[in-house]
Amino acid sequence: MARVVLAMSGGVDSSAAAHLLQAAGHEVIGLFMRHGEPAPAGPCGDQRSSQLAIVSSAHKQGCCTASDAADARRVADRLGISFYALDFQEEFGRIVDYFVAEYTSGRTPNPCVMCNNWLKFGKLVEYADSIGAELVATGHYVRLQPMPGERVPALVRGRDAGKDQSYVLFGIDREVLPRLLFPVGGYEKHEIRALAREVGLRVADKKDSQEICFVPEGDYAAFVDRQEGAVDLSGEIVTVEGQVVGQHAGLQHYTIGQRKGLGIALGGGPRYVVRLEREARRVVIGTREQLGRSRFTVDRVNWLAEPAARLECDVQIRYQSRPAPGCVTMLEGGRAEVELIEPRDGIAPGQAAVWYDGDRVLGGGWIE
Repeated sequence: MARVVLAMSGGVDSSAAAHLLQAAGHEVIGLFMRHGEPAPAGPCGDQRSSQLAIVSSAHKQGCCTASDAADARRVADRLGISFYALDFQEEFGRIVDYFVAEYTSGRTPNPCVMCNNWLKFGKLVEYADSIGAELVATGHYVRLQPMPGERVPALVRGRDAGKDQSYVLFGIDREVLPRLLFPVGGYEKHEIRALAREVGLRVADKKDSQEICFVPEGDYAAFVDRQEGAVDLSGEIVTVEGQVVGQHAGLQHYTIGQRKGLGIALGGGPRYVVRLEREARRVVIGTREQLGRSRFTVDRVNWLAEPAARLECDVQIRYQSRPAPGCVTMLEGGRAEVELIEPRDGIAPGQAAVWYDGDRVLGGGWIE
């Protein structure tokens, strides 16, 4: 059996993963990635990191709070495994900076994907190397499947379709896949909770975190305002035909496909945010038909299968959206054009488009 570094969040999934790994005979080392502890302002009075820390640790709806660290430690004690809490606040600041920059650029960020790319399967792998651990594990609901004739296993959807997290893992390095373990991926969520109760883990009925961990109150615009300060992103609300129909307080309050909170009453049915124009600071609204898109480009393509110049596949454009059949054609410079058979709503720059062959993740990229 192997030495395994397990990312422990204090939730039921990673806690059950610890038990499953231990039951399989592995030496399990639990690692809590601390990035929400209160911190003082820097010597120059920079409040950004301390604001982030206070927001993250003061609420219990997100993950990675001090309370979560305590839960993870109790689970480790219960199972008798090694446990460490490491400070990743500086590294996590990179994710916050990305989140703010995307929103202030009129794009819709996906910090969970970036956290997986940079921290869970970046820094975590580096830590495993530093202590001689062969494998890295998490509580994600995905599976790895050996493929005939391929040296790297395939990343496939978790057995529980309602909890599947393969979409947010498209960006990890393919070469890392042989070193990964996903112990809960072959279970339904209710089975994981039942298993946790059976072995006496107090987190068996702990609620899942629903919000972005550093914005646990769910008010993204207010968080961006706190971080960005006095940047003015207010402007006009216009129709796709160019008619000015209102004013808005800032682009950070809107995302593609948004219907509620527009404050605009027009005849002819509901209106949706069709696009955000950063330079003009305009929110462009239109009908459901005007919102739909069947063709778009992505950049920073990452492959988890053998690269292909062109492939027919299913394309998923949001974490919980239904995949749509389409075609992906590679362009130059790590970019690709995606064409769907039928238009889909909510195709937002900054979000990920992930392509599948059945349950297998083939690759993906970031919507331009």
